[in-house]
Amino acid sequence: MSEKSCSRIFTGCRVLGYVSTHVPFVARFIKRRGETLLCTSIGKWFHTYGCDKFRLLSISGEHPGPITCMSGDNFHVYTASENNIFAWRRGCELKHVYKGHNASVHLLMPFGEHLISIDEGNVLKLFDIKDESEFLELLFDVNQFKITTLCHPPTYLNKILLGSHQGQLQLWNVRTSKLIFTFKGWNSPISVVEPAPAVDVVAVALANGKVILHNLRYDQKIVEFVHDWGHVSSLSFRLDGAPVMVTGSSEGHIVMWDLEERRVMSQIQSAHSASIAGLQCLMSEPLMVTNSEDNSLKLWIFDMPDGGARLLRRREGHALPPNLVTHCEPTGQNMLVAGQDRSLHIMNTVTETFNKSMGKASYNRKLSKKKHRLEKDKHAMPAITKLSSCMQRDKQWDSIASIHRGKYIVTTWSYNKIRMGDHKLIPPSFPKGTEATCLIVTHCGNFVIVGYSNGQVHKFNMQSGLHRGSYGQEKKLAHKGAVRGVETDICNQRLITAGADDKLKFWRFKTATTPYHVMSLEESVTMTKLNRDSGLLALANEDFSITIVDIDTMNVVRKFEGHLGKINCIDFDPQSRWLISTSMDCTICVWDIPSAQLVDIFSVERPCTSLSMSPTGDFLATTHVHELGVFLWANRLLYERVFLKPIDRNAVEVPKLKLPSTIPEKPDLDELGLIDLGEEPEYKSPEQISQELITLSNQPTSRWLNLLNLDIVKRRNKPKTPFTVPKSAPFFLPTIPSLELEFDLEKENIGNGETKLLIPDTLSTLSVFAKKLVSCEDQDYSECINKLKTLAPSAIEAEVNSMSPDVGGSVEVMKKFLEMLRAMLESNKDFELAQSYLSLFLKTHTKTISGSLELRNTLNCIEETAAKSWSRLQSHLLYNICVVKALKDM
Repeated sequence: MSEKSCSRIFTGCRVLGYVSTHVPFVARFIKRRGETLLCTSIGKWFHTYGCDKFRLLSISGEHPGPITCMSGDNFHVYTASENNIFAWRRGCELKHVYKGHNASVHLLMPFGEHLISIDEGNVLKLFDIKDESEFLELLFDVNQFKITTLCHPPTYLNKILLGSHQGQLQLWNVRTSKLIFTFKGWNSPISVVEPAPAVDVVAVALANGKVILHNLRYDQKIVEFVHDWGHVSSLSFRLDGAPVMVTGSSEGHIVMWDLEERRVMSQIQSAHSASIAGLQCLMSEPLMVTNSEDNSLKLWIFDMPDGGARLLRRREGHALPPNLVTHCEPTGQNMLVAGQDRSLHIMNTVTETFNKSMGKASYNRKLSKKKHRLEKDKHAMPAITKLSSCMQRDKQWDSIASIHRGKYIVTTWSYNKIRMGDHKLIPPSFPKGTEATCLIVTHCGNFVIVGYSNGQVHKFNMQSGLHRGSYGQEKKLAHKGAVRGVETDICNQRLITAGADDKLKFWRFKTATTPYHVMSLEESVTMTKLNRDSGLLALANEDFSITIVDIDTMNVVRKFEGHLGKINCIDFDPQSRWLISTSMDCTICVWDIPSAQLVDIFSVERPCTSLSMSPTGDFLATTHVHELGVFLWANRLLYERVFLKPIDRNAVEVPKLKLPSTIPEKPDLDELGLIDLGEEPEYKSPEQISQELITLSNQPTSRWLNLLNLDIVKRRNKPKTPFTVPKSAPFFLPTIPSLELEFDLEKENIGNGETKLLIPDTLSTLSVFAKKLVSCEDQDYSECINKLKTLAPSAIEAEVNSMSPDVGGSVEVMKKFLEMLRAMLESNKDFELAQSYLSLFLKTHTKTISGSLELRNTLNCIEETAAKSWSRLQSHLLYNICVVKALKDM
């Protein structure tokens, strides 16, 4: 990316705070995970959340336009954007693109191996999911039958049910493309059609607020409900056995209907602050998921005494665009974000799991929390316009203070308790029509200083909320006009106020009668920002310029000019080297304070309303007009070498940057075309990388490590009470001792030989494993080795003990066992098993081996093979140790 098209310092990173839009979510149960995944649209992308913990799992690629509708099945998530349909695997891999519509698609439904889609032109198309071919196309007259919804009734093979704006229903056979039946309807637009758990029954939600359960087979109405709180926007049935229908309204209410008693069972009023876009009860669970265009996704559980649901989990952002963002911790991971929806949120830059909502400000928080309130909350306060915080005493008392639009009351918030505080700061004897304009919380967290539109400046205690004095002598006025900014230094010794009277006054923090210094400013101030560590005070002026004052020398040290619109926000970087500013001309400027030069400038699509630089200097957070999210810009100087040069605003073309998205930019979907990523082959590790290397068996240590100490283990695990055998044992099949259940089927082979003599296997003293060992030929012992791997340690010990001639074995079996161990050592496979089996064999049969020349010769061969393996292992090990030691000494 060239310098002309990008910022020198900042690059787009990601956006926070987007959860849901007006598009209904998609719920998919993934059997392999044992979890239901929820997919929600956030504009040009969609998020995938896990239902168990509501964690964000994946983010899709960017669509060419906003997502208009979504659907899903066991294999794909289908999204429609503009005139195309896209199929995604794993939430982020594009698999198919379906083209052919001439208008925007607004309805999608997977139908077996096909995908049904309906566009705004009232055209129904049926696509083959695998080869992306168009299977069927049906045209409908908009004036006679405008499709608004569709569903597939269970047990109706190859049939779909279409609902119309005219209030009629049509049942179609998509295989033969024939209209089967037309239902007369109810003279009201149909908004939702949902199949009921009962056969032949569907629920039909009308725009007039009625919900009708209709029998398709007999074309009869079963029951009719009337929804009084707006028309039904979503509908679902409980699928865990309870005869309950759940409806969501356009006003955000949820109603549970008892289908047996045909009445309202319970209700959740104001479940969302906007229309409920999607509502679905999960299969075989008392859970329900809803999403809304208020930027929220909620999980409900049916465990209330009246059969209702309570909120279990939620993920939400701002319902209206945020207008204020500020970092509140030294780590820079958490931000306070205030929005026009009157709420205050905590957003985390590391993971969205830590995002929290602190609620909305209220004059009476207890009354606002009362349930069963259909009307709007009369106690809610207006949106927050100014914020200030200090986390020094956050555990003891409230740490955040806020000003609300048009109000003189200042509210406090508790960051530790994640809610609104208990205090409302109101000065004594206040004239009517006055409002708070600015505030600052001191560095110690004990006081908050508030400036008002009548020129007064008051001090309050954050712990008790009590008034602690005011600044000014004449009528207790600090300025003759509105106070535009208040700041305190790091030691709480000085207070600086800026007013509309073009005065900058310096006060002693404790003695509040008269200022000890007054500066006359050339321009009126709109806002102030003080960096307490450096003592630099930035003043944003009405002539779109910025002035920097040193509060120690009380002189103007810098002045920056270059903005073409009202300055919305200013902030310092952690080192006080840069001043970052934004204005209504859609530009963000970075000023270098030591050189007094503009070193970076870029413009964005929409004006930035607020910005905040991270205390660690890694991110710049911004909010923008008509945007619900908080956008993060990464500081390139942390990982790149960038040389900053002065910029002439008039001579350089300002680069225009796109706002950061949820994921890094990817190629457009139109450029990708019809692609098929295919299935990634599962990687299987080879049994042995090289014959020169020693390969372990990957068996648990409990299978071979304690073979020499089994007698100690048996004594430790000996039962305290003797084992009693039942008098009448049940019938059972003979089994082979192993870790897995295996039946002894060797007896079925009796009589298969050529001899006519019937010799039962019970007369043979060899075990099943010993017989397999003797029958091995051509030094191929793989079957015997695999058999040993399945045996428990006690069974392996029993097999080795039974090889002795004294207990029914033979020297031939022992020789075969040694030859098997020699083959294992020569192949360098299962190295630790071979060593363990050899140790157990030598411990058990020492006397027998010493008396057999044949066994001693075989042991000599094994000794030579084992010595070669150990020497090769030792050479490789010593070489690696030397290399590591040499690297450590460098």
